[in-house]
Amino acid sequence: MQTLKDKLIEILVKDGHLSKNQLDRVLELQKTKGVPLRKIIVEEGMISEETLLSLLSEELYMPTLHLTKYRFDPMVTGLIPERMARLYSLIPISRFGNAITVAISDPLNIFALDDLKNLTGCNIDIVLSSDDEIAKAIESQYSPNSGDMEHILGESGLGEDSAVTSDIELVKSEEIELSNVLEESEKAPIVKLVELMLNQALKKRASDIHIEPERDFLRIRYRIDGSLHDVFRIPKAKQNAILARIKIISDLDITENRIPQDGRFKVKFEGKEIDFRVSCLPTTFGSKFVLRALDKSNLSMGLDKLGFSEEPTRIFKEAVAKPFGMILVTGPTGSGKSTTLYSILSQLNTSERNIITVEDPVEYQIEGITQVQAKPEIGLDFASGLRSLLRQSPDVIMIGEIRDSETADIAIKAALTGQLVLSTLHTNDAISSINRLIDMGVEPFLVSSSIIMLCAQRLARKICMKCRKPIEIPEDFLNKIGFKEKAKFFAASGCKYCNNTGFYGRVAILEAVLIDDNMREMIIRKESIDKIKEYAQARGMKTLRDDAYLKVKQELTTLDEAIRITTEE
Repeated sequence: MQTLKDKLIEILVKDGHLSKNQLDRVLELQKTKGVPLRKIIVEEGMISEETLLSLLSEELYMPTLHLTKYRFDPMVTGLIPERMARLYSLIPISRFGNAITVAISDPLNIFALDDLKNLTGCNIDIVLSSDDEIAKAIESQYSPNSGDMEHILGESGLGEDSAVTSDIELVKSEEIELSNVLEESEKAPIVKLVELMLNQALKKRASDIHIEPERDFLRIRYRIDGSLHDVFRIPKAKQNAILARIKIISDLDITENRIPQDGRFKVKFEGKEIDFRVSCLPTTFGSKFVLRALDKSNLSMGLDKLGFSEEPTRIFKEAVAKPFGMILVTGPTGSGKSTTLYSILSQLNTSERNIITVEDPVEYQIEGITQVQAKPEIGLDFASGLRSLLRQSPDVIMIGEIRDSETADIAIKAALTGQLVLSTLHTNDAISSINRLIDMGVEPFLVSSSIIMLCAQRLARKICMKCRKPIEIPEDFLNKIGFKEKAKFFAASGCKYCNNTGFYGRVAILEAVLIDDNMREMIIRKESIDKIKEYAQARGMKTLRDDAYLKVKQELTTLDEAIRITTEE
């Protein structure tokens, strides 16, 4: 069978792209450098990669495919291990019935095609792609998500007698007596695999780990910068041991599989203690776990370090300086409300103040603050907890969320009788919180008297500074969306640093408004939310969209991201 090298020489000499002298030179270079012939020919400028692919395609009667913009299906890429993809410079792109199509740079490598057929049990169809594009696709689809279970198991040293070493150390609270399933869960491979999962999640800045039982496997996903990414799959046979291990370290009842459970555990990672809040939910194929990573070092001491824009920071400082009243932060789940409130509490946490929180669940455990875990099943809900903590002479109260009319009523009255009350609501914008409280049955005059400040918050993904690319945005489109500032615009590209997402980290987008006397009168008169909002904007309130556009102007995020996370004004 002719090799790709021989075929390339034949094609290039026949078509006049390579002279005898050039051929001798590239063959000599190949011996010296030890790299593929096609790479040397392209690097030496004798032919472009595009032309080379075209010639090969024509000669071998094979189609070419550019992978740069190709959308890969994790279910398909998971069919071939990363090790094999890298070894043979190929990546699976689709599957139809019993046939898998792979993009490959060396279509004459019969050993690669035979190995793939034996591994998958499927027929292999091939398309041509360049080495560079395949390498980038492998980095994108395997490395950031470590989709290859074999790679993970290899890292963990399963089946070897080597000592278990890890960058992560579990902070154990107590020893638990083990049954047979527990003994299985304490075996070195299972322990190491769980530690590797946690370690990898923290290295990749994941905020959540999703452990999801499916019919034939256990799926692991990480939430990074707000988006879920498939990571790897664990064989179904190991599911019970893995889930039991998570229950043990979270201090959950391993014999209970019918009802939801909540727990937590701590790990040491890179010199810091990271809390994991654990939620266990029974599903059709076993218990699903979501592990939320809580890093207390992220609670910046002071509002200046939260990354807010200048105007919202000024409004926050003015509101927090008030001795009593209510501060409400609104936004959907995962918009950073709790982190904002905890950062304020950290700033207010002095020996002169008695700070009490009632939460469900307690997210960050902070020294010097009294934190109460709501337990509705035994009658300790937000309302009863709040009623009890008011008898504890608090100066500052934080309520995890105002969910019902009773909690709203007690919170409002606490704000009117000398306490600074911090809480969250689920509304689309800041001003809508007024209607939400009135809809809960709180009288408008109580709402107007108690609220100091309203704030709506979102999290935008920050563009990766290492791979961003400048782009031009048409003037008519900018006018259409109301972007009036002069700015440089960038598009997310993707590199190894940002896991090929184009984004790295997140930044808060805020809409903050102080309630003044005119707004109080408008609330009492039951004026429409639109009129109150119109007045606030006339007075200088920056909406979520305004603040998002400011972050675009500051080159922190993309215009697409700003539009995605904010609603039309």
